[in-house]
Amino acid sequence: MTDERNEMLRERLEDARTRIREIPDEHTVPEPFRDYFVRTADFLLSVSKDADNRSLYEDILPANYAASYANPDYAAEKLGVDYGPYLSAVYAELRGLIPAVFEDDAEGQAVLLELFLTLYFEFEGGELPRAEAVRHIFAMYLRDYTPSFVRDQIGRQLLPERSFAADIIRNADFAGTDYLYAFGEYVTEDTVRTAAFINSLPEETIAAMADTFTEGYRLGFVNAGKDLSRKKTVQVVFELGFERVIAAAFRNFEKMGLLPTAVRSSVRLVTKSPNRHAGYTGAVPNEQFDYDHREDLALILDDDYVTLKKRAVREAYEELRTEAREYAGPAVMETFGNVPFVPAYSASAIRMNRKETARMVDLKTALLMIRQRYIPEDERSFTIIDFPVPQIGPDFERIFEETIRVNTLDQGLYREIQQRLIEALDHGRFVRVTGRDGNRTDLTIALQTLGDVSKQTNFENCLADVNIPVGEVFTSPRLQGTEGLLHVKRVFLEGLEFLDLRIVLKDGMVSDYGCGNFDDPEQGRRYIEENILFHHPTLTIGEFAIGTNTTAYMMGQRYGIEARMPILIAEKTGPHFALGDTCYSREEDRAVFNPDGREVTARDNEHTLIRKTDPSKAYYGCHTDITIPYSELGRISVIHGDGSETVLLDGGRFVLPGTEALNGPLDECIH
Repeated sequence: MTDERNEMLRERLEDARTRIREIPDEHTVPEPFRDYFVRTADFLLSVSKDADNRSLYEDILPANYAASYANPDYAAEKLGVDYGPYLSAVYAELRGLIPAVFEDDAEGQAVLLELFLTLYFEFEGGELPRAEAVRHIFAMYLRDYTPSFVRDQIGRQLLPERSFAADIIRNADFAGTDYLYAFGEYVTEDTVRTAAFINSLPEETIAAMADTFTEGYRLGFVNAGKDLSRKKTVQVVFELGFERVIAAAFRNFEKMGLLPTAVRSSVRLVTKSPNRHAGYTGAVPNEQFDYDHREDLALILDDDYVTLKKRAVREAYEELRTEAREYAGPAVMETFGNVPFVPAYSASAIRMNRKETARMVDLKTALLMIRQRYIPEDERSFTIIDFPVPQIGPDFERIFEETIRVNTLDQGLYREIQQRLIEALDHGRFVRVTGRDGNRTDLTIALQTLGDVSKQTNFENCLADVNIPVGEVFTSPRLQGTEGLLHVKRVFLEGLEFLDLRIVLKDGMVSDYGCGNFDDPEQGRRYIEENILFHHPTLTIGEFAIGTNTTAYMMGQRYGIEARMPILIAEKTGPHFALGDTCYSREEDRAVFNPDGREVTARDNEHTLIRKTDPSKAYYGCHTDITIPYSELGRISVIHGDGSETVLLDGGRFVLPGTEALNGPLDECIH
């Protein structure tokens, strides 16, 4: 950026701040809108690197949210149903000033302050603007800056020199925790406690954690036959508190020839992801706030915006096409243990209608296809690992130690046991799964037809590389003939609680669904549509797997944390079923082999084969695992062509010869 441009930005920013400082003393905007603008001006002026961290997030914390303009219901009550939701969405966007200030992003600060002033000027004088004019001003801001926001976000992902967070981590003094406040993310007592605990661990423990993480990443390339030597960057995703481990991981990646990037999970409406693990994050100030604003994009989601967004993404990748090809993929260190979130219904939150949700689905698919052209799935990889945080309860430190043990189990032992399961499964045509003790699951899963069983297999023997910890065998089922009821009494998916979740499958497609979260069944259906179907009218079953990590299950039972286990671990603690894309999405033509040398041929299903004629309709862009815990599992049996059965699990216990060792941890749960 030139000195002249820097000077212009500084002038714009100072002019905007000067004008905003005058607002609290002015009475040119009528009530109740003056209160909105004065309070918002006070917030904008309070944002600085020297501000108390809690004060930056005070008004959206649960205790204060009921009287915050960030709350669409409060905004509608105070400002009217015509104006309130729009001005609440604007306020949510203005909170992006916090990261802009901490990252010294003068342009990012200026455009937000100018948005606020443009709206303020519209309300000055005697006559109120039409609500549509308010929406139009916000919409024009979003449209005008979508290209630069997209370019900025992709650049941060691909360019190590743009990694503001990486510099903080490399220079952090782990003798204390003060560095946590340099990110501009929300820092809680739990965040500080996590960092203090991590910083107190012996160096060999930190090294073991980092080695498991980065070696899993490396093995993801090796086991898939992908060439890591062609890659130069890796995006490291984490939650504040784990910086000492992340610093060690940085050093490991650099030894592999990879420069780490660390990009903040975006707070801008046009670039943020529904998955908060799209970048690094601090603690979540208020999940209800995030939930209430998750569909604010409906304000501008028309065909013109879809065209604009696709062009912006394509041009950003084209500008960085070399860096995109050298990007190896994300390495994600997730956390678990936070108090489960059950969202409340907001009557005033902006929501997408049917046409907009269909448009959003199409846009998401189109963006994935654009990314695929510049960062092909068959050339990149990833890894994910989980660790607990103090909210898990008083046994936090013991659970942390147990998690390290779970993440480093003997892969050789699991490889042999899982091979026994696969050999039995490969001689069947169907698998039947039933529940018990109130779980009404009764599902028949159709298996793909194998040619030569001595050379081919349906199930991948999954060890600890991209998905840590070890412990599952999985397949892409045949859709035709896969049908029945999947039922779980209680499950957490992406941090959201589902009670009495019911999914009905017919020929491998979701045909009906419901849950017990709400008194009104229609609210329950919408909850599933938004958070499991992701606005698709239906999804296929993309995966059937049998989890074998009974040690992880025992950990959950021992400490009473089953409800807080992350899906990455929970999916290994019973059979699970993924709705959406298969595990081989966009890599179906790449040969995959098990340790025994047999090729895993079940990489497609009847839906994914559409990719050969119309790739835009072959993928959903989602993959949600739903696990039945051993305690709710009745039986898993292989159904042969002649109708006979081979029982793999009965009463939640492994009964197939050669797999009984997995029952040891289950016995500990009982005793």
